[in-house]
Amino acid sequence: MAVKAYDLTGRTAFVTGAASGIGRASALLLAEAGATVHCADRDARKLHETAALIKAAGGEAHAYELDVADKEQIDRAVAQAAAAATTGTGTGTGTGTGRLDIMAAIAGIMHSSPVLETREKDLDRVLDINFKGVLYACQAAARAMIEAGTGGSIITMASGAVDTGGPGLLCYGASKAAVVQLTKTLATEVGPHAIRVNAVAPGWIRTPMTERHDSHAQAHTEEVMTRMSPLGRVGEPDDIAHAVLHLAADASSFTTGQILRPNGGVAMPW
Repeated sequence: MAVKAYDLTGRTAFVTGAASGIGRASALLLAEAGATVHCADRDARKLHETAALIKAAGGEAHAYELDVADKEQIDRAVAQAAAAATTGTGTGTGTGTGRLDIMAAIAGIMHSSPVLETREKDLDRVLDINFKGVLYACQAAARAMIEAGTGGSIITMASGAVDTGGPGLLCYGASKAAVVQLTKTLATEVGPHAIRVNAVAPGWIRTPMTERHDSHAQAHTEEVMTRMSPLGRVGEPDDIAHAVLHLAADASSFTTGQILRPNGGVAMPW
């Protein structure tokens, strides 16, 4: 029974940020669980690598090269993904010709600058991708799910930064705090349609996004996080992908408006 609760056979998932890191790991795991995965990212080469990896493992994948900050691109891609699917599996009673069961809005960028040195263009770009991009994905997914009448699960990507302060975290932390508010608000609005909305707030994860920062600074951060964690390690993309799978699957059917914090115990907020 427990294994069946994680079976996504026949379901349709849309994953943003699927070219690498947490997005790629999540797309691969959702496909392994049986979902048809529609992968989106602006990095065309790595995006198609992800789709190819899914297909090589026997799964079904489609790729959409897009910028999540462009609402029209997101709307078009999500509508196309939903139209390509057919009803017949999953929760709900819809009988339409298209469906979307899972949205994992994972695409994001990092930016670090002291408050007094933060430029408007830096703040705008981080908010455009980390908040507006998630908002647009959530809107498109919720509309598709409501139209199909099949219910579904929307998963957003917050951050452990929402539970801590720290130098340079203004833009990134503010964008992720906005995602948390979006998650809770949307959960209250679409719950009557059998749509669940939850956030994952990872701790420090070893991904290409974190590796792009100064190598010495990253090594120091990983050392600090390892010491702070009761588990004695930093996270890997698969650690977060399993949290995404849990929230996507029927195993979490009574969970909505929540923040799941796979962070190695570095932060333990009430």
